[in-house]
Amino acid sequence: MGNDGGSIPDRRDLVKTKAKAEQADKANQTRARWLYCALSKKPLEEPVVSCALGKLYNKDALIEYMLDKTAYGDGAEICGHIKSLKEVKTLKLTPNPARSRKGTDSPPDTDQDGFYTPFVCPLTLKEMNGSFPFVYIATCGCVVSQAGLKALAATSTTPPASEDKDKGEEKDDEPRQLDLCPQCGEKYDRLLDVRMINPDTETEALMRSAMEARKRKEKEKGKSGKGDKKSSARKRKAGDADAEPEPVLEAKKAKASTTNKVQPAPSLNPTIAAASRAIAASLAQEEAKRKAGMSDAVKSLYEGKANATKETFMTRGTFTRYA
Repeated sequence: MGNDGGSIPDRRDLVKTKAKAEQADKANQTRARWLYCALSKKPLEEPVVSCALGKLYNKDALIEYMLDKTAYGDGAEICGHIKSLKEVKTLKLTPNPARSRKGTDSPPDTDQDGFYTPFVCPLTLKEMNGSFPFVYIATCGCVVSQAGLKALAATSTTPPASEDKDKGEEKDDEPRQLDLCPQCGEKYDRLLDVRMINPDTETEALMRSAMEARKRKEKEKGKSGKGDKKSSARKRKAGDADAEPEPVLEAKKAKASTTNKVQPAPSLNPTIAAASRAIAASLAQEEAKRKAGMSDAVKSLYEGKANATKETFMTRGTFTRYA
């Protein structure tokens, strides 16, 4: 059989070429980072926590890993830098209102039309699906989009101030710029307390170096605190002989009882509502600019049929260029 001139072999039939390297689907990788727990690979469910590197975890999965380091095979590579739950922050996520209307029957990995991500930005209502960068505030855990927070910071007029005295932190040489969280009103530092969620490789390296610097600083502060405690204990032992009389002690107890009473919570700063309205106005202006730049053909898609010509008995039921 063969060699009769009826078949013409091609080069691809005779020579084998090297297969191309397989590439991972970037869309699936993005969906896995934003909709699934980085440790258990299960869909994100509240309570959701995040580490200093911006990774998202289910809190129950992280607790399980803390109790048993062998519960997940790659746990040491993913969250080996987490030594205790004090190093993570519980996030305050905003549910997607469109998803609550649609229902949650569809799993997060479906590509069906009408699927909505479970969480959105409370300022701009952008979906938290990886298309837009999101950040969380380390002091309170509120999650917002980076664009919304930048627009709010641009309209904010908060003067520079020192660190909050109620937290007992040491004062820095330079004053820090403290802002108010647009969601809960908690104070935060826009340079140190704003952390990116699921950052790229370069940003993650910077966040890792900042995390290590914070750990070294806390370790040094802990050592100095132990020395202060020892010196104060020695002073107390030396001053036991000079005990205060009973009336003075009773007065101190009465003062402590009055300070421990529950005080009414302070009202939120009225500038939060004004800043939210400013963001809405800026978004409306951007939408108006976008529509202004449309061509006549595109504008016709969004116009109603009020100006359309009506059919007459001459053109009714037929297709013409004027109908």
